[in-house]
Amino acid sequence: MADATRRAVDLFGGAVSLVPGGVTVRDPSKLRSPATDLLVGQSVFGTAEEQEAARWLLWELGQVTGARPASIQGLYAARGRGDVAGFTVPAINVRMMTYDAARAIFRAAKAGRAGAIILEIARSEIAYTDQRPAEYVAVLIGAALREGYVLPLFIQGDHCQVNHKKYQADADGEVGEVKKLIAEEIGAGFYNIDVDTSTLVDLDQPTLDAQQRLNFERAAEITAFIRVLEPEGVVVSVGAEIGEVGMKNSTVEELHAFMKGYNRTLAAMGSYEGISKISVQTGTSHGGVVLADGSIAEVKLDLQALAALSLAARETYGLAGAVQHGASTLPSSAFGNFPRIETAEIHLATNFQNIVFDHPRLPGEMRERLRAWVNENAAGERKGGDTDEQFYYKARKKAIGPFKREVWSLPDDVRGLIAADLERTFAFLFDQLNVNGTENDINRFVHAPMQHHAALRPALVSAEDDPDAGE
Repeated sequence: MADATRRAVDLFGGAVSLVPGGVTVRDPSKLRSPATDLLVGQSVFGTAEEQEAARWLLWELGQVTGARPASIQGLYAARGRGDVAGFTVPAINVRMMTYDAARAIFRAAKAGRAGAIILEIARSEIAYTDQRPAEYVAVLIGAALREGYVLPLFIQGDHCQVNHKKYQADADGEVGEVKKLIAEEIGAGFYNIDVDTSTLVDLDQPTLDAQQRLNFERAAEITAFIRVLEPEGVVVSVGAEIGEVGMKNSTVEELHAFMKGYNRTLAAMGSYEGISKISVQTGTSHGGVVLADGSIAEVKLDLQALAALSLAARETYGLAGAVQHGASTLPSSAFGNFPRIETAEIHLATNFQNIVFDHPRLPGEMRERLRAWVNENAAGERKGGDTDEQFYYKARKKAIGPFKREVWSLPDDVRGLIAADLERTFAFLFDQLNVNGTENDINRFVHAPMQHHAALRPALVSAEDDPDAGE
């Protein structure tokens, strides 16, 4: 790795130097140059040695500039105490054109001085987008460096979900797989984890406690597991979920049943910090409900229920509030409601993917090959009665991984136009969700300790690089 690391550092033409355990930056402006584009490309598409070197260097550059992976726990604890209010944190699933999309996010954030932003990827998305956690973190850090964004990066493992069918076949084995993923995520710099055991809720049980029992017991178990893995100085922000997205709407009574059982179970395991937020279901579904022509049906969002759930979460349990999933395909007029009713966080994904897939500058020939690939390789996604448009809309996300390199390599002008449309969308959302100006809240409540991702091999730092190296 020594030679690969030196070559990676050399991309910056002397602006970056190796020092014992990390790097120093002599000219930060060089990080906002095409050299970072090359380094990020190596972190994704290079040889194994080049990937390792590029990811290490991106991490260390993030550490010295301030673009460090961090936990949003401090901000959410402050919200639970009532020290901050009036905004809703967007949790953005960056699935496609990740580097360009993240750069667009950071440009919009800098323009509005927005700091309360989460970037996330779900267990299922990791697979079909071909983005393991270490790669995802490296690309996000690279995007922040390229845009001169130097606030903490809140990177989240979304829907670390227990699969109900697999749980029925092998309960401990399936929970073990979720724990294995979480360990990989935390090791890569995901310091925000959404534990999703809501798939285990059994509405056939006679009491709310019994209905939520497997959910809160397994959520507490995974929380304790996360606490053991935390790096020094980091309290991972953990979320739980009481209602599976797209299913029955959640109630305040269910929230109380879950929280009482969860707190009781976690306390019996030891002195562990609990969750900071709770995901609920109030009428949305992932990707929206697709009509026969491929358009999205109007969502009947129960704002009154969402407000009541968020209030109960804050006032009774000191959480930041409730989290709404499946929100990106809501009408533009809906987003201003979330901060008004003090929703803590909303998850946004499908619409950004749609902007790329449906963009008029996406080459027609690529569009045809994408559709052909989906027809040939994702036929199992088709449900009985689906029209061709319904099927393609729901299944085309499975093509993101196979076409990753090709989309990444689109001409600069095409990528630039798509990214500009994404940036306008992000800027609109940040305004509607009232996160512009939250940079001050991040600086006040979030502590992001410097961490060296891995010890630099001493052989990489010569006496010429570091006069004190031989002492």
